[in-house]
Amino acid sequence: MSSITVSGIVEKQGFGTGTWALVADGETYELKDAPKELCKSALKARVSGIVRNDVMTIAMIGPVLEVQSFESLS
Repeated sequence: MSSITVSGIVEKQGFGTGTWALVADGETYELKDAPKELCKSALKARVSGIVRNDVMTIAMIGPVLEVQSFESLS
């Protein structure tokens, strides 16, 4: 597992109840354990966390990023 910090736009994606994602530089990260303050469509944010290669999800929209901290850039 690797720790990263990425900046991008938060979006709700997927079917049904959906999942929250961070779209950054052509990559879409599925946000895991995202605090409710981060889960806002069109929020610009810098997110730090761990890419979880050991986690599978129903959405399968991209790498799973377990959120450790974030900063709003809006």
